[in-house]
Amino acid sequence: MGHSLFPLWAAILTAIAVRKFCSVLILLWVAFGLAACGGFLPKSNSNRHNQPLQSSVVSALKAMGSDPGQAMVIRIFKQEKTLEVWKRTNAGDFRMFKSYEICAFSGDLGPKIKEGDRQSPEGFYTITPGLMNPRSNFYLSFNTGFPNKFDRSWGRTGSDLMVHGDCSSRGCYAMTDDGIAEIYALARETFKGGNSSFQLQIFPFKMNASNLAQHVKSEHFPFWKDIKEGYDLFELTKAPPVWDVCERQYVFNAPGNGILDAMGPCPAMAHNPVLVAQQQADEKAIASQLSAAEKKASEEAVIKARGEAMSGAVGNMFSGIGNLFGGGQGPQVTPVMSGKAAPVPYPRAHWLL
Repeated sequence: MGHSLFPLWAAILTAIAVRKFCSVLILLWVAFGLAACGGFLPKSNSNRHNQPLQSSVVSALKAMGSDPGQAMVIRIFKQEKTLEVWKRTNAGDFRMFKSYEICAFSGDLGPKIKEGDRQSPEGFYTITPGLMNPRSNFYLSFNTGFPNKFDRSWGRTGSDLMVHGDCSSRGCYAMTDDGIAEIYALARETFKGGNSSFQLQIFPFKMNASNLAQHVKSEHFPFWKDIKEGYDLFELTKAPPVWDVCERQYVFNAPGNGILDAMGPCPAMAHNPVLVAQQQADEKAIASQLSAAEKKASEEAVIKARGEAMSGAVGNMFSGIGNLFGGGQGPQVTPVMSGKAAPVPYPRAHWLL
């Protein structure tokens, strides 16, 4: 009897142990998954990372004076939910090859600060072959390289911040599978062409005066003005600026790039006069738009105050008439029949600027 029950008890205990083990694995998987969008397929016979570029893509590159092996730059814009691939042409400048829609990104506008905040990073990053992930849990992916030198200088933390497929994000930038397949192939061919890396630029939005004016009160505004210089340089020269970090801020095309102390003083720099003129024009445009917006807000406040005052005056007048003819249920009040409300001061626009 005892011997006949032993296999049954053994089977029950084994099932309980397996169930607990599986539960632990699930909890670990969830905890890791919530941290970011990393993870590798343990084994995969998929050859998706070696999918050749479609002939139409190769033809389009050729038509713009480029080819798959030329250098590339990727720019990401959160607010517009777009990823741009730029390729160097035979003439030496960079031209935008194609724009892809971003399915989803995590968090709000602004940089990633710490592990678990579900924010997608912003800034300038350098993508090397070692950051490419051909066996991603999210179809295909490449790591953004967060935290970079700038992020580390501010003590920012996070891991496995990816650009990937699967259209789902937890701190990353999610593309469609078709989109990431093409982007991955373009990067692969860039490396095969002899390029050791490509630049990834991530912005909250197109860095023009209009967009910046809308976010001038954001806590991230100083950071955005910092990375705007890199944006402006690329727009101006159509070449990726060399970036580095000193005094815990980005600097572009500075002498000694690559060896600067992130916490140390910045070197003396000669600024591009065209860039300086552009920045000054943007500053004026931002100030002008802020003045216009605040003037409009001031005018709306005056109109609202007038309306409330007039409504109050009319209400008081009819209340007085009702009391005069005994319609009120409370104590008798001597009505004020002047028909005028207390004067409402007019806000002055320059007080608000």
